[in-house]
Amino acid sequence: MRKGILGVAAVSVAALTSLTLTACGDDSTGSGGGGAKIGVILPDSKTSARWETADRKYLQQAFDAAGVKADIQNAQGDKNAFQTIADQMMTNGASVLLMTNLDSGTGKAVIQKAKAQGVTVIDYDRLTLGGGAQFYVSFDNVKVGSLLGEGVAKCLTDKNAANPVVAYLNGGPTDNNATLLKTGYDAVLKPKFDAGQYAKGPDQAVPEWDNTQAGTIFEQMLTSQPNIGGVVAANDGLANAAIAVLKKQKLNGQVPVSGQDATVQGLQNVLKGDQCMTVYKAIKKEAEAAAELAIALTKGQPGQANGKVQDPEAKTDVPSVLLEPKPIYAQQVKDVVADGYVTKAELCTGEIAKLCADNGI
Repeated sequence: MRKGILGVAAVSVAALTSLTLTACGDDSTGSGGGGAKIGVILPDSKTSARWETADRKYLQQAFDAAGVKADIQNAQGDKNAFQTIADQMMTNGASVLLMTNLDSGTGKAVIQKAKAQGVTVIDYDRLTLGGGAQFYVSFDNVKVGSLLGEGVAKCLTDKNAANPVVAYLNGGPTDNNATLLKTGYDAVLKPKFDAGQYAKGPDQAVPEWDNTQAGTIFEQMLTSQPNIGGVVAANDGLANAAIAVLKKQKLNGQVPVSGQDATVQGLQNVLKGDQCMTVYKAIKKEAEAAAELAIALTKGQPGQANGKVQDPEAKTDVPSVLLEPKPIYAQQVKDVVADGYVTKAELCTGEIAKLCADNGI
């Protein structure tokens, strides 16, 4: 028996809300472009490795297992290409678009065109502000942010840090996920700032989550405030950029840095002690939940959600499938390997091999 969305996603919200939104068309077997009833647009492969190494793979596996034809393409950070891909998919007969926007402006234009053509849109991982997608599938990003804040706080406590200066290296300013993440870690850390336990340090967004720019930004932060004692970095790529700067000052391992995505690089940094923790989002479960929803819609079945997320621009609630993230410290890295998200072979290379063994991998 195939599991429903709750079974696949292992979410914590108790009640499923049935919705009557459907998409036109029957499902087709096979995978590929022409005639695919489901079009998937991924954003890039530069800001995070996950889009190509995880999301594409797991989405394709889910569609293949269901015998449904899907066309998965990557816009590679190009907003014009994103819109062109969407147009081609709809022209070729897609009745559902599953997309991760590059920014809300581009995403909104695609959604408006899709609606005009009777095509259902699922925002995948990132909500398109003011877009009006019929569904949203993602992890609870405020919870992810809370885990980032809690992680840095835990590691500062473990180091007996006194009145540390905590800096924020936030995600892209046009990505609503970055806003939700900051909402989460600010809720954890602001009371500590207000109480004088921590001092608020530099707080800056990184355009387009660009890791190179993140390094430059953090270097400027550290130059202006050399006593930074902790860093909330919004993902593993930004964390690694900060760690590279800290290494130059021989401060790596002394200044706790958070991250998320449980990338190979991020997990290696956690094992080495250069990164305090990462947040694992089981992309396989997210992809399976999104694929199941898209498949149901192509068959004219009602879509199901387990919650809602407010679109602050449209001031409406978007029916959502939300999944639970998990904090990963060195002792929990083995859980990510056991889950099949990364392999021991790719993780435990060189000097990391002994660290893997020491941590039960």
